[in-house]
Amino acid sequence: MSTCFTKRSILARIAALAVGVAVIHGSATAQELWTDLGPAPISNGPYTGRVAAIATSRQRPDTWYVGGADGGVFKTDNAGLSWRAIGDSLPTTATGALCVHPSDDKILWVGTGEANFAHHSRYGLGIAKTIDGGVSWRMHGHAAFAGRCVSRIVVDPKQPNTLFVASTPAGGFLPAKSAARNHPLRDGAVGIHRSTDGGETWTLVGNGLPTDVAATDLVIDPLTPTTLYAAFGDIFGEARNGIYKSTDGGTSWTKLSTGLPTSGIGRVSLAIAASRPARLVAILVNAASADGASASTRGVYLSDDGGATWTQRTAAGNFQSTYGWYLSVVGIDPRNPDAFLVGGLTLRRTTNAGAAFSTVTPPHVDIHAIEFDAAGRLVCGNDGGVHLSSNLGTSWSARNDGLGLVQLYAGMSIDPVRTDLVWGGFQDNGSCRRVGPRTWSSVLGGDGGYTGVDATGQRVFVESQGTGNLYRSLNGGGSFSRASSGISSGDRNCFLPPFELDPNNASRMIYGTHRVYLSNDGGTSWAPISGDLTNGGSAAIHGLAIAPSDGRFLYVKTNDGNVQVSEDGGGTWTRRLSGVPGWVRTTRPFAIDPNDPRHVWLAVGSFATGFMGGARLLESTDAGRTWLDRSSNLPNVPVHCVAVDVRQAPAVLYVGTDQGVFRSVDAGAIFMLFGSELPNAPVIDMRLDSANSRILVATQGRGVHVARLLARDEVPTQKTR
Repeated sequence: MSTCFTKRSILARIAALAVGVAVIHGSATAQELWTDLGPAPISNGPYTGRVAAIATSRQRPDTWYVGGADGGVFKTDNAGLSWRAIGDSLPTTATGALCVHPSDDKILWVGTGEANFAHHSRYGLGIAKTIDGGVSWRMHGHAAFAGRCVSRIVVDPKQPNTLFVASTPAGGFLPAKSAARNHPLRDGAVGIHRSTDGGETWTLVGNGLPTDVAATDLVIDPLTPTTLYAAFGDIFGEARNGIYKSTDGGTSWTKLSTGLPTSGIGRVSLAIAASRPARLVAILVNAASADGASASTRGVYLSDDGGATWTQRTAAGNFQSTYGWYLSVVGIDPRNPDAFLVGGLTLRRTTNAGAAFSTVTPPHVDIHAIEFDAAGRLVCGNDGGVHLSSNLGTSWSARNDGLGLVQLYAGMSIDPVRTDLVWGGFQDNGSCRRVGPRTWSSVLGGDGGYTGVDATGQRVFVESQGTGNLYRSLNGGGSFSRASSGISSGDRNCFLPPFELDPNNASRMIYGTHRVYLSNDGGTSWAPISGDLTNGGSAAIHGLAIAPSDGRFLYVKTNDGNVQVSEDGGGTWTRRLSGVPGWVRTTRPFAIDPNDPRHVWLAVGSFATGFMGGARLLESTDAGRTWLDRSSNLPNVPVHCVAVDVRQAPAVLYVGTDQGVFRSVDAGAIFMLFGSELPNAPVIDMRLDSANSRILVATQGRGVHVARLLARDEVPTQKTR
C-alpha cells in the first residue's frame, strides 16, 4: 500500500490514522509561526547532530543525501558546502538508511527509524521514496516496517526495481524497544524484506533467515546481484547472529561459519568490495550486557572467497570501546579493495587489506556512516555531522553549514534578562548557548543535559551525563565549576539527571537521581530529601518540577512509571500514579498552573496503551490524587511535554509530541496543530515565555524553534508542502 501527499496536515492525519486516531486541523487565518533558532551548526566545531546514513550520486560527485538520526533528509549539490532539507513533509524525521538509484540520482529510498540501538534510536513509519530529488514523496511498507527501524537498503544494479531492506527493532536497552514508545507494530517481524516493484510492496524473506532477529547490515554483489550477504546482530548476542549468504536473489540463505566466531556475537556490520566482489569485510562486536556495557570489538574479519572462509585482522584492535552496539560501520574504497575503513568510537584505516591500521578519526568521534562519492572522496557521518576527506582520512573538512540536525535533551532554558540567549543540552555535543542567529557555542562537553538560569541571568547551571556532573557559572556562563557537593556519585541516574530552580527563590534547587536532593545555597551544597522514589532495579527520576506559586509542592516522575508528590517541600512523599509509560531518558513531563500548586498536567510519552485507557495527557486539580484524561483528539503519538498559558481563561494548553506542537484553547476539549511548518522531529521540551509572548520548543533532531503566542481566536496557518 502506498500513499501520495503534498500537505503536512494530510501527513499528520495519515500518521494518526495508521494507529487509529484522527487529527483535527483548523483553517488558516494567521501567518506562518515557527522560526528556526538553530543550531546549524555549533560554532565550536563546526558540528551538528548525529548523521545516521549517507548516500551519494553515482553520476554527480557533488550530489549527496544525508539522513539525520532524528533530523530527516537533507541534500547537497555542492559537496556539502550548503544543504537543504528535502524530507520535512514526511511523517517522521527518524532516519536509518538511504539508497540512491544507480542510474538516476533523483530517485531515493529512505528507510525510516534509526537502527543504532540507543534509547533515542526512534521508531520508523516505513519506506519513503522520491523520484524527483525530494520535491514529492510516497510512503510504502507501513505494515512491514512501522514501529521498527531500517538499517540498510540495497538495490539490484541490473534490475533497479528490485530492492532489499534490513530491519531491526527500535531502541535497545532498559527496557528493550523503549524507543518504539509502545508503537502498536513494534513487535512485528524484523530481518530481510524484498520488493520487486520499486518499493511499492514488500515480502519478508525467510528460508534460512531469522525473522525475529535484528538484521544489522546487508550488501549485494554489484556484478552478480543474485548474490547477497545479510548480517544479523542482536546486540545481546542471540545464537542466530552471524552472516548469511544467498545466491538466488534472496530466495534461500545459508549461514556462513568457517573462520567466524560461533557464540557471544553482538552487532555485525558488512561491506563488499565493488572492484573485487569476492572480498568482504565484516566487523563483529562482543555481545552487550543488559546495561549496554562490554560491547567491545570482537574482531575485523576478511573473506576473499565470497564468504566461504574468513580470517581475522587483529591489527584493528578495539576501536569501539564498549559501544559496539551503537557504533559499527565498515566501508571499502571502491577503487582499491585493499583499502578499507572500520568505524566505531574512532575511525581506523588500512591500505594493505588489514595487515596494519592507522587511526584517521575525523574531528568528531562516534562514526555511523561511511560512503564514497563519485569522485572517490570519503564522506563520513558521525555524532557531529558530516566530514569530507580527499585522502582517505588523512585530513578532513567539516561539511555542516546549514545542516541543522542537532538533537536536544529536555532541559532547555531562556535567559530572563537577555531574551536572545537560549541554553540547551545536545546529544554528544555538550551544553550550548545561543550566541547569534542560528549560531550556538559550546560551554561544556560530553552529552549536554538540563540547564538552568536564575532570575539575574548570572547564575547558570549545565551538566554532562552521569550522577553529580553538575556545573555552575556565577558570571553568566563565562566560566563554570562543579556544583555537586553532597550528591552521591553512586546514585542511579537517568543518564542526564533532571534538576529545577525554584522560580521564587534563586538559591533553592532540586536534583533527581533515584531520590531527590535539595540545595538551599544555589548549588554549593546538597542533601537528600527523599528515599528511593522508584521501584528499584536500575530505575531513576527522569522528570521533576517545583510549583511556581508554592515551592512546597514538588512533583517527580520516574522512568519506571511512578508519579511521586510532596506537599511539604520534600519532608514526605506520596506515590500518586504508577505504571505510567514513556521514554526512559530525561523529560520535562509536568506543567503546573502558576497560580495553583495543585493544578498540574502530565505528558505521557507513549503511544496509547492500557494505561488509563490510552491517556497521553492527564490533568489533576488536587495534586495528583485524581486525574482526568485530556488526550481528546490528539493523534495517537507520544506526548513529551506540556506548557500552559494562564493569561487567558480557560488556560491555553500546548503539548509537544512526535508529530509537532498542538494547542487547545478550551482546556483540552479539542486540540489543533500549532503551525504545520515545524519539522516532524519529536518535540522533547518547551518553554512558555509569556513575558515576551512566545513559546520555544526543543526537538530531538532539528534544534530549537520559536513561535509567537496567538490570541485565542487566532488559528495558525497549515502550510502547503
